[in-house]
Amino acid sequence: MNKRTTAHGLGRGLGALLTDMDEESLSPLAPRSTTGEGNAVREISLNDIDINPDQPRRDFDEESLKELAESISGVGVIQPIVVKQNGSRYSIIVGERRFRASRMAGKTTIPAIVRDIDEMTRLKQALIENLQREDLNPVETALGIKALMEKCELTQDEAAKVVGKSRSAVTNTLRLLTLDQQVLAKLRAGEISAGHARALVTVSPERQRRLCELTIQQGWSVRQLERICALPEAGQKRESGKKEKPPELGKLEKMAREAFGTRARIDGDENKGRLIISYSSQEDLENIWSLLEALNQGEL
Repeated sequence: MNKRTTAHGLGRGLGALLTDMDEESLSPLAPRSTTGEGNAVREISLNDIDINPDQPRRDFDEESLKELAESISGVGVIQPIVVKQNGSRYSIIVGERRFRASRMAGKTTIPAIVRDIDEMTRLKQALIENLQREDLNPVETALGIKALMEKCELTQDEAAKVVGKSRSAVTNTLRLLTLDQQVLAKLRAGEISAGHARALVTVSPERQRRLCELTIQQGWSVRQLERICALPEAGQKRESGKKEKPPELGKLEKMAREAFGTRARIDGDENKGRLIISYSSQEDLENIWSLLEALNQGEL
């Protein structure tokens, strides 16, 4: 239950975003370049460097930082960090972990490449760096994508292309932020998985908290929790004479929920019925609209 999901690379969205920052300067294994315009490495005082406030990662593993600090104490910082100059100070674009470990190691300066990068590119590169090289928890991933959308004024479709994910995957990730705060804390701590959290999104906040605790205590799988969330809440009665839903229709309901990123329900049987797609915000409605429009235009 405590196992955290590994963040995958960003795939097709990466190349388009590295116009101002080549892959060599992003790779932790690449040799340090001291030549070439924009690649000159200089030693900058750690006291003159500020942490990027839009950094998606909020939690840094202390043991991992200590190991990196020991390495830096022995051989120094092999790969320079990348910063942007703001007057007499600098803000980190790439390399906050190396910056923190250098301070822990008692260093006073750090090798850095200074880049003149606009705000949008800086935010995109910060998110890419962390999603590729750190195991962000699902909450941090959602917060990072949300910050990218807000700061760079991107739609969910545009954000999906940037991070190399499907629109529905981005929608489902962002929906995690609507969870009850206590449940979000459990997700951030790795006590429940993103799959568990996605199942809990479909129920009321009070039920989220209750089922979250039971999931941790009982060790429920994602499938078990999904089935429990689909049951009517205590005190709610099923319609008299209502038949059990065929498994095929249950699967179709789930597909509709994942496709539209919102609640969906099928009333009826294999021969006759209705598919009800619910929305609870203007953003939900826009997501439904964009998906149907794409289907209508043959883009999907």
